Formats: sequence, C-alpha cells, structure tokens
Amino acid sequence: MTDSINFSEEDKPTLSSGLNVLTILTFIGSGIALLSAFWTYFTVEKSYQTILKAQENMGDAPAFVKSFMGPEMLENARKSVENKLPILILTVVGAALCIYGAMEMRKLKKQGFILWLAGEILPIAGTAIFLGFALFKGLAALFLLIPLAFIILYAVQYKNLVY
Repeated sequence: MTDSINFSEEDKPTLSSGLNVLTILTFIGSGIALLSAFWTYFTVEKSYQTILKAQENMGDAPAFVKSFMGPEMLENARKSVENKLPILILTVVGAALCIYGAMEMRKLKKQGFILWLAGEILPIAGTAIFLGFALFKGLAALFLLIPLAFIILYAVQYKNLVY
C-alpha cells in the first residue's frame, strides 16, 4: 500500500519528542507485560496454594489482615488458575498489538494508534471477562490509571500522525 500524501524532503514530518518517548515507554511496558504474563502463567497455581494455606493459618490475625485475604481473593486466585491460558493469550496478543502499533506510530501512521489502543484495552477487557470486575476494585483499580494515562497522552499526540 502506498501513502497518498507526498511531502517534499524539507516538509517531511518528523517524529515528535513526545511520541518518541511514549513509544519507547510502550516498548518497555509491553516487554514487561510479556514477561509478567509468562511468569504468571507458570506460577499462578503455586500462588493459589499459598493463598489457600495463608487462609488456613489466619486464626489470630488482625481484622485488617483478614480483609486482605478474604474469600474474594481466594475466588480470584481460583479463577486465575482455571483461566490461565486464555489470560496468557490475551495478554500476549495485547502486548504484540501495542508493540506493532507503537512501531507504526513511529512511522507516523494513524492506524498505529488504533492497533495500540486495541492492544491496550484487550488484556483489561479479557481479565474482566475471565476474572470479573471485582478484580478492579480497591487498590487494584489504581493499576488502571497507567493505561488511562497512556491513552490520554497518545490521544494528545494523535495530531502528529499524518499517514
């Protein structure tokens, strides 16, 4: 596919510093997401067993400690074990879309933003589907601030994408 916009050599748009920084951070974050996805896939059963044992040994623990290790946490851990493969696949596909989208945005292509956005939302939506929205309440909801911040920052940089 050829680009329909022709720029002279001196008018050719360049990658803005903001977009450059965002794409580099996306490459780093996506790499961490990939490593985390595989780590979680291989250790989620052990984590579930650890939570199970911790709940059995909480007899005299203070109430605030018991609230962190309640039945919701055990249920989320059980669901994570049952759905570890679909969660892994969604996370890997999401990270791959983010990486490819960022590479396209470095070429100033608008389609890169759409691909990146899909990659950013896919793992969050998949996790909500397989584990439920209860996972995103309380302190865990703070982890949604990072994707939200990136969505806003990329949306601001969208004007720099020309193809």
